[in-house]
Amino acid sequence: MAHSASSTQPAARHAASADPSVGSLVQSAMADVSTLIRAEIELAKTEISRSAKKAGMSVALFAVAGVLMAFAGIYLFVTLAEFFTWLGLPRWVSYLIVTVGLLFVAAIAGFIGLRMLKKIDKPERTMESLRELPDVMHREEPGQRRRALPTVSNGRVERRSPDSYLV
Repeated sequence: MAHSASSTQPAARHAASADPSVGSLVQSAMADVSTLIRAEIELAKTEISRSAKKAGMSVALFAVAGVLMAFAGIYLFVTLAEFFTWLGLPRWVSYLIVTVGLLFVAAIAGFIGLRMLKKIDKPERTMESLRELPDVMHREEPGQRRRALPTVSNGRVERRSPDSYLV
């Protein structure tokens, strides 16, 4: 019997050491989660850098297209002026007509842009909050600070009573 008891004792020790403790399981899980998060961040960086390169190339190609369209527009207007000359007008009159036409279209576009700009709403709440910033930033003795802190409710900035706040 003594022999069987001593033979089971090392087996029990081996079984206990084979089962990891809760602490080591948590540590292993945390390491796995950390590795997974790092891998996901690296994947996101790689995908974003690829997308950024494609977006940069697209913007560059749009810029090239815009420059070429501008040159094409210049040649179009020269062609239009030459067409007026072909119709029998003196060359300087033909170019003057094209220039005045371009200035007229530019003036209309500028006028429309100015009207749209005037319709933009001012950031009233932000401006009101910034006007109150010097009051909030005023330094007072510790324990003597009484300020009405602004609060935002229903999209409007409101001030609390000075007695509701003491630092």
